[in-house]
Formats: sequence, structure tokens, C-alpha cells
Amino acid sequence: MIKCSKNLVVLRGVATVAMASIISGCAGPLFGGYGANGQSREEFEHHVEEVFRLQNQMASEVMMLLESDTSKKPEALIQAEQHMQQVCADLNEYASRDIDGLSIGFFLSRRVEKSAIDCEQAALAIKPLLKP
Repeated sequence: MIKCSKNLVVLRGVATVAMASIISGCAGPLFGGYGANGQSREEFEHHVEEVFRLQNQMASEVMMLLESDTSKKPEALIQAEQHMQQVCADLNEYASRDIDGLSIGFFLSRRVEKSAIDCEQAALAIKPLLKP
């Protein structure tokens, strides 16, 4: 049997603690917070909820404007809305799973964390296109 050096044992211990933190969802605070802005968990969850509401509002307004046939640039509006839906897909999946009481995996949470700002920007890009 091969004996491990003290440093290797310590390194394995640190790696085990890091992996346990990541798997348990505590990685954010260990590595500078959640999201691109390094927010606390509560701040990040609040921001993500606001982004979800914003993109839903933009999708509803696009639908109403297209149905009323008063948009001056319907193609641009449709493209912007499709882009927003694509960028916000992980956030929508997260919200859907949360509403249905299903588990939300680590990787989906990380994708939402990485895409929240892009989703918000895509939703905000629709606002100017909504003006008749």
C-alpha cells in the first residue's frame, strides 16, 4: 500500500469541502457571491424574480401590440422577442420547475445565475420597440 504525503491528504480534504459546498449550493458566498455582480443569495433571488417579471411583461406587451397590428416594425419586434425567449429559456425553466414544486438542479441554477443579466438586457431591448 502506498502512503500519501501529508500535503496530499490536506489537498484532498480541501477539495472535498469545496465540492460539498458547490453541490449544496453554498458556492456563491465562498467564491464572491451570486451572479455577475457578486450579490448575496437574497439579493440575487430578488433580482432574478424581477427579471422574470420584466421578461413576462415584455412578452405580454409584444403579444398585445402584434395582435392590435399597430407596430411600425413588427419584424424587429418579433426578432427581439424571440431572442429574449432564447436568452431567458433557463430562467423560464427554473421558474416553471419552482412553480410546479420540482427539484431545481445545480447546473440549471448555475445557468440562471450566468444568464440573468443577459435576459434582463434582452427584455429591456424590447421596450423601445413597443412604442407605436
